[in-house]
Amino acid sequence: MRCVIARYPFELTRTGVLDSMKGIKPEPVTGASVTIGRRRYPVKQVGRILTRQDPRDFTAGEVTRAMTRLGFTCHDQSVAASPGVGGAGALRTASALLGGPGPVAV
Repeated sequence: MRCVIARYPFELTRTGVLDSMKGIKPEPVTGASVTIGRRRYPVKQVGRILTRQDPRDFTAGEVTRAMTRLGFTCHDQSVAASPGVGGAGALRTASALLGGPGPVAV
């Protein structure tokens, strides 16, 4: 897929992104992020690796649009930074929303 990031055209593919990010340790997520494989990467880190450009040269929105078009799951800044994501609290909330009794304490 052809996309433009920081005014430069790139030909990106889903498998190319997966190969590029293989073996890369995710930096701490503080803003927008994208799930690639089983890991969640900051969008700016993914853009830096894929384009080999300084993260100040492109916006998170440009990379997010490209990753979304390739079929990756992108996460908003507020979702990535919210403290209640994951863990037992999220499980209780989801269970309550579905009408279940929630997890049983052992």
